[in-house]
Amino acid sequence: MALADGRLNHDLDPAERGPQDACGVFGVWAPHEEVAKLTYFGLYALQHRGQESAGIAVSKSTPRGQQIMVYKDMGLVSQVFNEATLESLGGAHLAVGHCRYSTTGASVWMNAQPTFRSTAAGSIALAHNGNLTNTLELQEWLHQRDDESAELLPGALSQEATTDTSLVTALMATYPGLSIEEAAVEVLPRLRGAFSLVFMDEETLYAARDPQGIRPLVLGRLERGWVVASETAALDIVGASFIREVAPGELITIDGDGLRSRTFATPEPKGCLFEYVYLARPDTMISGRRLHSVRVEVGRTLAKEFPTDADLVIPVPESGTPAAIGYAEQSGIPYGQGLVKNSYVGRTFIQPSQTIRQLGIRLKLNPLRDVIAGKRLVVVDDSIVRGNTQRALVRMLREAGAKEIHVRISSPPVKWPCFYGIDFASRAELIATGLSSDEICRSIGADSLGYVSLDGLVAATEVGKDALCRACFDGVYPVELPLSERLGKNVLEDAHGRHDTHGRHVVSPVSVGAGDALARP
Repeated sequence: MALADGRLNHDLDPAERGPQDACGVFGVWAPHEEVAKLTYFGLYALQHRGQESAGIAVSKSTPRGQQIMVYKDMGLVSQVFNEATLESLGGAHLAVGHCRYSTTGASVWMNAQPTFRSTAAGSIALAHNGNLTNTLELQEWLHQRDDESAELLPGALSQEATTDTSLVTALMATYPGLSIEEAAVEVLPRLRGAFSLVFMDEETLYAARDPQGIRPLVLGRLERGWVVASETAALDIVGASFIREVAPGELITIDGDGLRSRTFATPEPKGCLFEYVYLARPDTMISGRRLHSVRVEVGRTLAKEFPTDADLVIPVPESGTPAAIGYAEQSGIPYGQGLVKNSYVGRTFIQPSQTIRQLGIRLKLNPLRDVIAGKRLVVVDDSIVRGNTQRALVRMLREAGAKEIHVRISSPPVKWPCFYGIDFASRAELIATGLSSDEICRSIGADSLGYVSLDGLVAATEVGKDALCRACFDGVYPVELPLSERLGKNVLEDAHGRHDTHGRHVVSPVSVGAGDALARP
């Protein structure tokens, strides 16, 4: 378990969780470099994508030849690794790393990544960003593979798989007559949903992206090696130059012979639109655009679509800042800082007391009363999920003396859950599902409310609408979803019973699956 570090949990109230990020993956092939430390810094740059657990796998020379060593634990990257653990992972030429937010499987040590499997030809360590939609179908296939390879690989791999990631790793281990690359070519076309994978055997680094390219994955070049990562910001922090994005449906192989590429599925690009809104860092590039610039343009669009008379534009830091800048530029209303954020708010395993929980948003944000008192404010934020945070924010600003509060949101109303790697609230909990914008405005206590239009958001990305996954906004899912009872975060553990944070078996409640997401009103 990670040590408590005194940092506050950003989920201060369990009843008010915002959209939780996808995972971060990083891989490096670089002989004569300190690949474990490069991976550590790469994961540090990707910490915003997952804060539950972190892990690094390396390939080290031993008296018995090259062997994969995995170190992982619960907590932030800086909690899991220190100088001593990174030194123990030294002497390698190849590494993959992962920081996790759980979308399939509970947040426990046994589900931390990279996952590891021994194979007839060696070993495999794998890290995954995204979420598969055919998890139970893959589990059934793994049962069959268990039976077919029982003599060569004793032990039922399917009984140990509690996440979609561990299923993929286990499936690749059931081809004793094939290399890891060829086994991947057998497995990858059978996967459905979102997957950006970085994996390795003792000598080779691999990267693969689903045919829709829903989650980002990029390729970078070091002076003496290669890097793959979820975002270009992770390339920047380790000094790698950006080469290109890993293409949808592409498998990349990197070893002593160089880099090779092959296509395992026909590409049908559907990049996640919410990455542009919130998930990815503003200094990251996607499809040739720096996300800060995209978000500033969304703010300009907001000002055109929902103008108002006001004295000051303020962001909800940090995610609302670029759009607030754009709104101020377009509207001519001065931009200012009206809210101060506690920079040390992070995730920890300390549960807040009721007294602390009642403080709510004040632990994260504090108003600058001298700036906002008597002012008509435009308050820019990235999204509204349940509305509780915005309701508390509006109340706090009024108490600080704001004369008027006009809320502007740099994404359309979130009405549908994501099954591709973002953990939104259920459809029944999403405030935009049952209420109009005017009703939401009254619910949060604002003087006016405006969401950027879907067309306005898409135009700011400069990516064609048909090349983007917009499911959380319009309910159109680019990858077909199975029956609701075959979906859900704990679908595998519900079949076998869940485990607590120490891996002990616990009785599992009945999963409601995703039925509310699939039933159109």
